[in-house]
Amino acid sequence: MEAPNDVVLVADVGKSRCRVELRRGTELLGAADQHGFPGVHVENGPTLAFELLLETVALLPPALPLGAVTSVGAAVAGVAASETKAQELATLLSQRFSVPAAVLSDATAAQLGALQGAPGTTLIVGTGAVAFRFDEAGVLHRADGWGPYLGDRGSGRWIGQRGLQAVLEAHDGGPSTSLSAAAGALVESPELLPGWLAEQENPYRAMARFAPLVLQAAEAGDAVAHGIVAEACRILTRTVELASGGDGTSRRVALLGGVVGSDFFAALLRKSLASAGIEVVAPLGDGLDGAALAATRRGLIQERYIHRDGTNWPD
Repeated sequence: MEAPNDVVLVADVGKSRCRVELRRGTELLGAADQHGFPGVHVENGPTLAFELLLETVALLPPALPLGAVTSVGAAVAGVAASETKAQELATLLSQRFSVPAAVLSDATAAQLGALQGAPGTTLIVGTGAVAFRFDEAGVLHRADGWGPYLGDRGSGRWIGQRGLQAVLEAHDGGPSTSLSAAAGALVESPELLPGWLAEQENPYRAMARFAPLVLQAAEAGDAVAHGIVAEACRILTRTVELASGGDGTSRRVALLGGVVGSDFFAALLRKSLASAGIEVVAPLGDGLDGAALAATRRGLIQERYIHRDGTNWPD
């Protein structure tokens, strides 16, 4: 268990951003963030994640008590695709800081943080989209989160991509939309959008960045944009239903992710979920809180999905 004065290094190493925080109990001592990475499952993934995390730690304000760190918790993209590489990253972190280290998927960390280790469902809507539920026995039930090629439907990437497609459809003679003007900030002509996207270092993130413009257009009354947003809400509601199954906690869900930070979108999504008999509950924390929980506590119901370095942990 965490002592009140323990200093914990926590990280959220995602595909869009890498965030680190140094905490003493509930006190935030310092924070830093920068770009993300493809995921720990890729070739040389553990080293890439390790180096990115250390680079971000180096951005923390000087004079922080890094030497007093008692544990490290890292929520990392790609963990679900390679447990071996997640274990390797945990070992690298433990050796570097000479303390116990825990590595878990970013989605597992988000669920842990949102419900503080309790069973239940969390829907995460960011660049990707996934619903995570841990039942009373600690078994994971998930829906979507299958990446931009095969899934992540209703996500920020999905909304942005549909918005850009609507711009091209309008250019071809389809329904007009104010999104055409919004896309004008990216390219001089819609015909240039495919080339612009191909040149992006991370095309999925680039499409996700168009999502706020789709939400703004929908809120302003653009019919095409509103149709995209309404469909996203229907899809995400179905994702929660699939993850929920018949569990007694299944009719409640906590919402996390950058897209639900839009009050307009969150209100529409809550309405859609309510129509399916699903209650939205306020999250108690985020992925960084989940990483901190994994770093400082053993015996969680999610324990089988947390990769530890093998150090003899205190009870």
